[in-house]
Amino acid sequence: MAVKRDQRADARRNVSAILDSAQRCLSSDPQATIAQIAETAGVGRMTLYGHFKTRAELVEAVLERVTTQSSEVLDSVDLSGDPAEALTRLVGATWEVVHRFNAVREAARDELPEKSMLDNHTAHFRRLDALVARGQAAGTFRRDLPREWLISVCYRLMHGAADDCAAGSIERQDAGRLVAATLIAAYTAPGARVAGIESAAAAR
Repeated sequence: MAVKRDQRADARRNVSAILDSAQRCLSSDPQATIAQIAETAGVGRMTLYGHFKTRAELVEAVLERVTTQSSEVLDSVDLSGDPAEALTRLVGATWEVVHRFNAVREAARDELPEKSMLDNHTAHFRRLDALVARGQAAGTFRRDLPREWLISVCYRLMHGAADDCAAGSIERQDAGRLVAATLIAAYTAPGARVAGIESAAAAR
């Protein structure tokens, strides 16, 4: 029994080391190879393949891991009070998470089907859906478009901004503000004043 327990403990340590290594490597280079990840983890490729049969399986495990880490950050965001202000706070925190893990998303996008990518965003979609629903009920957010579409707009815009940052088209410090301003304008009920427009104009 002691031998089996030791083997299980060794396996857990190997898996943890592999995932730590994979997250570091993929965050630096979305094209990082199994050989690079195994070397960084201090294990052989055969050991790695004993836990993850393919690179796609390993990338998916890393994606699930960073999704959990993202949720821990976003769950702490204060979503009470005015829906537009809450949305701004959520977008700001979400942008930091998206930017931090964008290289992992690139790796996952190359390896995994779109459904797997979307499934890993379920908790984030639910969080935003609840906020948008509250904003619609309060008359702050538009009700003439489906919530699913408004959430999709947020998802695509966030990742588009991350890609633009990676390409050098926009600066990281500007992207969060641009995304927030764009979403507030897109979500505001038709005919209502768009929050922040006056202050943004003054800043220019």
